[in-house]
Amino acid sequence: MKYKNNIMRVIAVFTMLFAFVGSSYAAKYKVGVSVPSADHGWTAGLLWWANKAAADLKAKEKDIEFYVVASSSGSKQVGDVEDLMIKGIDALVILPHNPATLQKVIEEAYDEGIYTVVVDRELAHPAQNVFIAGDNEGLGRVGAQWLAKEMSGKGNIVVIEGMQIPINKQRVDAFNDVIAGYPNIKILDSQPGDWSTQKALAVMENFLQKHPEIDAVWCQDDDMLKGVLKAIEESGRTDIKTVLGGAGSKDIIEMIQHSNKMVRATVTYSPSMIASGIALAVHGVKNEKLGYLYHEPSRVILGADLVTKENAAEYYFKDAAY
Repeated sequence: MKYKNNIMRVIAVFTMLFAFVGSSYAAKYKVGVSVPSADHGWTAGLLWWANKAAADLKAKEKDIEFYVVASSSGSKQVGDVEDLMIKGIDALVILPHNPATLQKVIEEAYDEGIYTVVVDRELAHPAQNVFIAGDNEGLGRVGAQWLAKEMSGKGNIVVIEGMQIPINKQRVDAFNDVIAGYPNIKILDSQPGDWSTQKALAVMENFLQKHPEIDAVWCQDDDMLKGVLKAIEESGRTDIKTVLGGAGSKDIIEMIQHSNKMVRATVTYSPSMIASGIALAVHGVKNEKLGYLYHEPSRVILGADLVTKENAAEYYFKDAAY
């Protein structure tokens, strides 16, 4: 279970370190965690991991209080962060709805001396102690490399993108850079699906009407992959041999384990990154060294791993929401 150990290693290392010193702290630390509401599977997983990390760390760190809040919009999240600041938080862990909308309030928290961890969606003007995210370029690159191999270097691909924010561009640019090295692979179309199952379904229906020959679909996201599969099934088309999403959701890993003909792999971009962000905040607010490191990291990028039937069990979390 190599990956399961890796995905929890930051939390595990921190909690073990803190166990030696927990009793010496009389102060009460407050850590605020702000995430988007669960509007699709990945964000549901995000909230699940945030609550799990808060519970796990609270069991070890009796002097820390956690506030986990989920916001339905960027403007609501601004208000939620302001409320957390009124509560007197010592640390803020935030995955912003939209970095531009949250830029100002995150800057305010950081400037007030609140230990700030920004997760996944980077600010245009950095205002944090630590930024932690998955490898967006890696997700696109690893996915393209696998698809090109599966297609034997030739055929037609359609692409369904995410929301039109920087991390989507990083993924798509990296994907396109790899595919550019295969002159016999043609990208027929590329349209946004906003990481939504329903929108991806509609986009794929349109692709199926426009393009009579499609060999593979790259949709960079396991939520969108479900919409793609539904559109293909309803169309009755049999020409599409491969569909590749991303993130490593529980449902898609189960498909891989059960030898689904079209879904044979995914690439990790786990919502568990929020848990590692919370662990980093606990480390930071207590001003403790990170293991044997002599320096505090300011940027943590988690690997984009290819998941296939051979290693799927290592990435499967039965109780997770995603």
